[in-house]
Amino acid sequence: MEKAEFTNIMDEKLKLIRTEYGLTQDKMAIALGISKKTLVEIEKSRKSLGWTGAVALASIFSDSTILRDAFGGDMSGIIISMAFKDLEVDYPKTWGGKVWWKTVEEKKGYRIQQNLFSHHYRILDQENRRLFASFSIEETRAVMDEIQKS
Repeated sequence: MEKAEFTNIMDEKLKLIRTEYGLTQDKMAIALGISKKTLVEIEKSRKSLGWTGAVALASIFSDSTILRDAFGGDMSGIIISMAFKDLEVDYPKTWGGKVWWKTVEEKKGYRIQQNLFSHHYRILDQENRRLFASFSIEETRAVMDEIQKS
């Protein structure tokens, strides 16, 4: 998933999330730090939240059932995967994929897992620390091979 696709999905889910939380347009606009006019334009598909607004929506409403159903629950993991694409970063410890993840491959205690909803991949070490995340299985396997060599 690319940032643009994520942003489009968040644009489409905005009104549903607002309704899920029982917020008026005024209150949702305040929560997101945008004007009511901008919110209305986004809900009418005339404007977009943009990457920053989409991340804000996902972060503020990370407990949303709408978002959990659309992305498989782990909004922070998806955001991190997109934000740090092509960057080297130390990822935080995870719960090991007990929910919304399937193990695709396991070698020497390292696992490649795929999110059941967003379909992004990650590599976990023996202590469930995320070492890498990507939407490309080929890229993930290449990184796994490098990890196995070291």
